[in-house]
Amino acid sequence: MKDYTNYLFDADGTIIDTVKLIIRCFEHTCKHFGNVIVAPDEIRKNVGLTLRMQMELYLGPLPDDRFEFIAKEHMAFQLKLYPEYLRAFPGVAESLTLLKQAGKKCAVVTSRRRNTLDLYLKETGLYDFFDVFVTPENTQHHKPHPEPAFAALSMLDAELGDSVFVGDSNFDIDCAAAAGMDSVFVNWSYNDPAELNAFPTYYIDDMQELVVTA
Repeated sequence: MKDYTNYLFDADGTIIDTVKLIIRCFEHTCKHFGNVIVAPDEIRKNVGLTLRMQMELYLGPLPDDRFEFIAKEHMAFQLKLYPEYLRAFPGVAESLTLLKQAGKKCAVVTSRRRNTLDLYLKETGLYDFFDVFVTPENTQHHKPHPEPAFAALSMLDAELGDSVFVGDSNFDIDCAAAAGMDSVFVNWSYNDPAELNAFPTYYIDDMQELVVTA
């Protein structure tokens, strides 16, 4: 694998294991607010979209006030449940430690809102590894649009050719492809790599494969 200077990471499903938590929360919200039953596999495929995008896929268009009300209840439910589910994926902290020791810059580029992103990264001991965070609050467009990747590169003062995007879903790999960046698909993803729209530059089985040694 090429030795990069800048590493952009998705959060959910890539560095923190929250997919089962997200599925449980959407099952609850859709049933409670819309009497809608959504298959877990359908929810899983949409992890990586913003909260509003996901909700409107299942509940239909929502006026701003209705969305904010449902979102508040949805996240309150998630905050009650997350201690049962949340963990960092194996090897993530160790690999980030090595990247930072090698002088690399690291960013989180996620569709998760900043408040729970900070909470979950701090709970898993990962927060301090990252130099910048790009969340839906930072950009007008969201993954798979390239704007979040470009925002991270700008915040890092990074060159496109020295940077790579690490993710677990179509939204991540498509975002990288649209930005003209190299990408890495993590094979511990809950998503089937055969479902990807674009070919990643690399596939990895362990985060430590990102660490290039002389």
